[in-house]
Amino acid sequence: MKNEPSYIIRFRRFGIATIFALFFLIFVGGLVRSTGSGMGCPDWPKCFGKWVPPTQVTELPENYQEVFAVAGKSIAPFDAFKTWTEYINRLIGVVIGFLILLTVVFAFPYRKTDPKIFWLSFLALLLVGFQGWIGAKVVATDLATWMITIHMVIALVIVGLLIYTITRSQQFKIQQKQTHKHLHKLLLLGLCIGLIQTISGTQVREWVDQIALMIDDRNQWIDHASAVFYFHRSLSSLNLVISFYLFTQYRKLFYPHQLIYKSGLALLLLMSLQAFTGVILSNLGFPGQMQSIHLTLGSLTIGLQLFIAILVFTKTEIESHSA
Repeated sequence: MKNEPSYIIRFRRFGIATIFALFFLIFVGGLVRSTGSGMGCPDWPKCFGKWVPPTQVTELPENYQEVFAVAGKSIAPFDAFKTWTEYINRLIGVVIGFLILLTVVFAFPYRKTDPKIFWLSFLALLLVGFQGWIGAKVVATDLATWMITIHMVIALVIVGLLIYTITRSQQFKIQQKQTHKHLHKLLLLGLCIGLIQTISGTQVREWVDQIALMIDDRNQWIDHASAVFYFHRSLSSLNLVISFYLFTQYRKLFYPHQLIYKSGLALLLLMSLQAFTGVILSNLGFPGQMQSIHLTLGSLTIGLQLFIAILVFTKTEIESHSA
């Protein structure tokens, strides 16, 4: 938009960069999980009692496995790769914390023009602090599945808050050919399915960890798939069908150059890629790197679904031109 104050442009650009940084953190978090590095640092916020973790076992006391025991259990033998993978994940989290802090600073001028943008940005900052505390509990509970799920959900809530605030600041103008109220419930249903699919994905990941301890041959894992795996896969297919139907309706409701139409097309592409990575996972023995990509695509999908929902539901930012 022309002749916009510099603080508006700065907030949007910085906010968008922060959102993508959060998705990158989700990807790195997936790598931590898929490589079994979650307990690479058995304490928090330090790592083996140090701000800079060790690179070899000789830097630790002889009885380090008992000294840094978690939940009453001795930790696994020291692994420099896993330790530094987890430590880098934590450092990225700290950097993103500062990015969100700066986002709040840049949102300060909105206190007079649109206070909701400032306060929601501030809420995202508070949630980052809470997320750090949850991260400590994840370690303290020796990677309890329910704690990992909470950790993931909070990350998505933070992303959602930032997507909403940045979208709100844009004040997009969407031209409609006709009304689309009958699609609202279906749009919300797809978003809810996406969230449930992500949560069930953490349960699938737990199943993978358990089956890996019992069966060495990765190609046999799928033969012992749990019910939650098939539930997760079914939700993916259902969400893709709903999104495809919505996209066909967007073609009728919005002009091809409109943002909602383009976003719907991008959503179909993301969902198709996610489904493709899911096929690779189930047929190639659940390779770790693909698990991270699958998780990141799922998170991007939810983010884009939320973005579309915000555009559709925020009537103050939409110009309706019904046919």
